[in-house]
Amino acid sequence: MSERKYRIAVLPGDGTGPEVTAEAVKVMKTAAEKFKFQMEMKDFDWGGDRYLATGNVLPDDAVHQLRKFDAILLGAIGHPKVKPGILEKGILLKLRFDLDQYINLRPVKLYPGVETPLAGKTPEDIDYVVVRENTGGLYTGVGGISMKGTPHEVAIQSMVYNRHQVERCLRYAFDLVCRRHSSGKPWKGLKEKDVKEGKIGQLTLCGKTNVLTFVFDLWERAFYEIAREYPQVKTDYCHVDATCMWMVKNPDWFDVIVTENMFGDIITDLGAITQGGMGIAAGGNINPKGISMFEPIGGSAPKYTGLGVINPLAAICSGAMLLDFIGESEAADSIEKSVELATSTKLKSMAAGKMGYSTSEVGTMVAENI
Repeated sequence: MSERKYRIAVLPGDGTGPEVTAEAVKVMKTAAEKFKFQMEMKDFDWGGDRYLATGNVLPDDAVHQLRKFDAILLGAIGHPKVKPGILEKGILLKLRFDLDQYINLRPVKLYPGVETPLAGKTPEDIDYVVVRENTGGLYTGVGGISMKGTPHEVAIQSMVYNRHQVERCLRYAFDLVCRRHSSGKPWKGLKEKDVKEGKIGQLTLCGKTNVLTFVFDLWERAFYEIAREYPQVKTDYCHVDATCMWMVKNPDWFDVIVTENMFGDIITDLGAITQGGMGIAAGGNINPKGISMFEPIGGSAPKYTGLGVINPLAAICSGAMLLDFIGESEAADSIEKSVELATSTKLKSMAAGKMGYSTSEVGTMVAENI
């Protein structure tokens, strides 16, 4: 009997969330069986239906309950009968903040066989990671509204960061570059002179130093100070608007991108479209020394609920990220390879209803090829 046992909290969420989560769980259980470890999974009904029935977004002890688990798998949050922001702030942001999941990790990877809107780009060109600071900035809600409803109404929302938040995010990003190239094979985008200097990869800071001169003065100073501790990592800086342009024109220029909360939210959705859409885009909310939460970055897609046509690959890839986080890297790699096999030889499209297979059939296909 394996001694490797993990407790996983499962929040299936709203709309098609339970459908894609079921397939992720199916694949993860198959991987656990084949790689000889155990997973105890517990479902929590926290989402729109519960809120409509009880008036409560989360129970008072929600965070206390989740701290008993090794990781969290989330389906999707968003209910058509619940005003936007209630569930997102009450569940997603609350859990990110209370569990101090200060990194949002978004691989941007074009899988073989997946169509991208970027003409001529291949999986060789689109394979990078965005590290988004996840607990600071505009999303903390610092600000307010005065004289609401009058012609003189004032709304303020402030981008607030402290050195601690910035530095821990940057260090995670530098370490990630090192882990991505730990095999010794340098990033393909490096020039010959960089390789001669011993560089193994590149970290690009995405910001707006020419306008947000206070916040990004802090980010930029910390970035280059920490870089001295990582001589093997090439550093680069790019304004956020230019980052968006290069993500479209030359995605192969990027290895790891690090940025603040709002910019990260925006550019990762752009990245998702370039890799084939929300159906294949996975993400993680990471506390490197605590409880992390993994989710497909798309929404709950309520119009497809119950039809069995939604693409579960983003949820399945999120499950693979979860397994990698808890230390089951071999199982995670196996899922990744099975997804690549499905996209390159089986699925006709990433779009809902156009895959050529049902939601459950795609999940079964990936599970059977692990």
